[in-house]
Amino acid sequence: MKFLQILSLRQMLTMPYVVLVLLLAAAIGGLSYSAGRVAVDTLSNQLLSEMVYRIAQAAERHVFGASAVLETAFPTGVAAPANIDDDLDDLRTRFWLATSVHRDPNNYAYYGDRSGHFFGLWRHSESDAELRLRTTGDGPRTIYRFSGIAGELSDPVREMRIFEPRERPWFKSGESSTMHTWTSVYIDFKTEELVATRARRVNDAEGKFQGVVATDLSLQGVNEFLRSLRLSANGIAYVVETDGRLIGTSRGPHLRKDATEGNVRLNVQDSDDPLVAASFREIRKLLHPSAKAPHPQTAVFESANGEAVEAAYARIQDAAGLDWIIVVAVPRSDFLFGVTENFKRTVLLALLASLMTIFIGFMVLSVVTRDLKELAVAARKVGNGDLNAAFDVTRSDEIGDLAKSFRSMQSKLLSDRLTGLANREAFLRRVDDRLARQRELPEPRPFAILFIDLNGFKNINDSFGHDVGDKVLQEIAQRMLSGLRSRDLVARYAGDEFVVMLDAVNNRQDAESARSNIEQLLGTPLLSIDTTALDANTGASVGLAMYPEDGQDVESLVQCSDADMYRRKQGLESGRSGPATPST
Repeated sequence: MKFLQILSLRQMLTMPYVVLVLLLAAAIGGLSYSAGRVAVDTLSNQLLSEMVYRIAQAAERHVFGASAVLETAFPTGVAAPANIDDDLDDLRTRFWLATSVHRDPNNYAYYGDRSGHFFGLWRHSESDAELRLRTTGDGPRTIYRFSGIAGELSDPVREMRIFEPRERPWFKSGESSTMHTWTSVYIDFKTEELVATRARRVNDAEGKFQGVVATDLSLQGVNEFLRSLRLSANGIAYVVETDGRLIGTSRGPHLRKDATEGNVRLNVQDSDDPLVAASFREIRKLLHPSAKAPHPQTAVFESANGEAVEAAYARIQDAAGLDWIIVVAVPRSDFLFGVTENFKRTVLLALLASLMTIFIGFMVLSVVTRDLKELAVAARKVGNGDLNAAFDVTRSDEIGDLAKSFRSMQSKLLSDRLTGLANREAFLRRVDDRLARQRELPEPRPFAILFIDLNGFKNINDSFGHDVGDKVLQEIAQRMLSGLRSRDLVARYAGDEFVVMLDAVNNRQDAESARSNIEQLLGTPLLSIDTTALDANTGASVGLAMYPEDGQDVESLVQCSDADMYRRKQGLESGRSGPATPST
C-alpha cells in the first residue's frame, strides 16, 4: 500500500511536467506550422502568378509581329495578281522580306487565291529557303530550294499529297473576314503539329476578293517552353483555348491518335491528368466568357479527392480574335511539404529538449515564436502589397531557409534580372509611395519623371546579337546609377526603356538640367561595342513630366513623360533624315 502511495505521488508530481512538455511541444509545432503556412500561402500566390506571367510573355513573344509579316508580304493597297506566274519575282522578294521580319517564329508566309493557285516561302535559315508553288488550280505543289533572296532555284520536287489551299482553315477564315483574323488552332498539313495562322484577305485591282495571305505560328515552341518549366512533382502548367482544347502542357500529351493513327486535338476534359480537367473546370467558373484577365489571378479549389489546390491564371487576347487561357495549378501539399516536415522535426526536438529541462523548452519557444511571428508579419505585408516589408530573421535551419527564400522573392519581385535596377513594379510602387507622402504635406514638393528610350538599340541587337545588346543595357544602367543622386530612383521599364524619378527638384529648369545631364551621359561612346565595327554612340531620347503640373498620379506622369520622349525622338529622327535624295 505504501509503495502504491509513493507511485501515485510520483505520478502526481510528474504528470504536470509531462502535460507541460506535451503542451509546449504542441505549441512550438503549432506556431511553426501556422506561421509557415501563412508565409507559404503568400509565397505560393506570388510564385504561381510570376509563373503565369512568364508563360504569358513567352506566348506573346510567339504571336507578336504576325501582323507586320502580312503587311510586308502584301502591303496595304497592293492588289493581288490575277495569276501568280505574272508576279512571281515580286512575290518572291516581298515574301523573303516578310519572313525576315520575325524569322523566329514567323518563318513561313504564303498566299492562295480563289482559283486554287498557291505561293509559299519557307525560311529554313537566314540564307536558305524553299518555294512552294501551285500555279494550276489542281494537283500537288512543287517545291524549289534556293539560297539568298534572288538565289537560283533548284530542280523542282513535286509533293505526293495533294494540297488544296481553298479548303484550308486559314483560307476560309481570311475569305470570310474583312480584317486580320486568327484561325482556330489546327494540325499542320506537313508537320502534324499544332499551328495557329494569322490571315488577311487580299483584293484585286477592282477591290474584289482575290485571295488570302497568311503566316503560320508553330505552337511547338509554346509546348517546349511549358515542358522546360520547373514545377513541383504534382504541379501542372498548360495553355488552352476557351473551348477547352489544349495548346500545350508541361506534362502529358496535348494531342492524341485517332482510329487512323493521325493526330487530333485533345480537350482538357479528355485528359488523363485529373488536375488538368479539375483546374480548368474551376477556372472557367471564375472567368466569364466576356471578361478579360490580362494580369495573373489566383484561386484555391478542391480536387476530386478533396485536396486543396492553388492555381493562377491569365487570359491572352488581341483584336484579331486570339483568345487563350494560361493556367498553373499546384496541390497545396506540395508547397506545405517542407512546412509539414519542419513541424514534425520541431515537435520531436521540442519534446527532447523539454524532457531535459523546462527552461530550455521555454527558451526554444521564445526564440522560435519570435522569428516565426516576424516572418509571418512580413508575409502578410507582402500579401497586402508592401513588397519592401523588412524582417530580421537570421537562422541556419528550415525557418532560416524560408526567410532566405522570402528575401530572394522580394528581391526578384522588385529588381530587373538583367541590369540589377528596380523593375517596373518597384518603380510604380515607389512613385505611389512618393505621392502618398506628398498628400500629407501642406505644400506640394515637386518631383519629376524621366522616360528614357535608347536610340538605335535595335540596330545593335541586329548587328551584334542579343548578348551584346544585354551588355549595352547593363552598361547604360551603370551609367545612370553613377550619374544620379542616391535618393533618385532609376528602373528598367521594358526592353530598352528606362524611367527615372528625380525625388526632389525645385522647378522645371532643374529637371531640364537633369535631363540634359542624362542625355550627355548616355550620348558618349559605348564600351560594350567594338567602336571600329560600328558607331558606338547610341544616345537616348529622354521625356520629362513634372509633378504636379503634368499629372496627379503615377499613370498620368509616366504617360506624359513617354509622350514627351516620343516627340523628342521624332524630332531627332526628322532632323537626321534631311531632304530626300532623288532616285536615279
